[in-house]
Amino acid sequence: MGTERVFSIDFSQLDLTVRKIENMTGDQDGASSGILTDLIAEALDEASLMCSVKAEYRIFNGVTFNPAGKTVSIDSTSFDISKIVYSQIRKSTAIAIFLCTAGQEIGTASGAAMKEGDLLKGYLFDIIGSEIVEAAADLMQNSLHKEMNASGLGITNRYSPGYCGWNVAEQHKLFSLMPGNRCGIALNESALMSPIKSVSGFIGIGGNVRFNPYTCSFCDMKECIYRSRRIKPAAAK
Repeated sequence: MGTERVFSIDFSQLDLTVRKIENMTGDQDGASSGILTDLIAEALDEASLMCSVKAEYRIFNGVTFNPAGKTVSIDSTSFDISKIVYSQIRKSTAIAIFLCTAGQEIGTASGAAMKEGDLLKGYLFDIIGSEIVEAAADLMQNSLHKEMNASGLGITNRYSPGYCGWNVAEQHKLFSLMPGNRCGIALNESALMSPIKSVSGFIGIGGNVRFNPYTCSFCDMKECIYRSRRIKPAAAK
């Protein structure tokens, strides 16, 4: 086991804008009404005061890949990561396991608004929560990229259980390798995370790996937020 990094991220670092949230509502050309724009701005202001955004990663060296089973072993724990994820990280010499959360508050606020009948506000908080955790994960990944680049190494995209054919149940194994869990994320029996606006997964590290700015062509999962977010962290530049 190698380096461990923990991040407490200020909302201002996330660079979330009204335009970005409008895009996630389906308004790709800025045609939304002034009322919606104002509601998004208000929701962003409220979110900035309530969210406790955290991220962490831990680097594991000496990983072992099994090409026949499309599995990877980390500290004697075997992950059945599916052929898609396997093909993207198989050249890695180390793997960073990461956790990231927007905190409990934004999910609670979304649920409360829905319960009170304000469905639009609840929906906006839900979108903002997703964007918060993904933007925070981008920052975490960019930090990892800079650290690895200084040693002449590259990184892959990040991959999470539940996507690209990787069974979400494997999240239990992933969390077993992060006993510190500085983000305070809990798992239920179905491997769903709490706070709900949280992400976890792998990032491959090595001298012969590469980052792909947009990888949806590799995956057949249609209902996925990444199809709306063209993620291009600093690692891709």
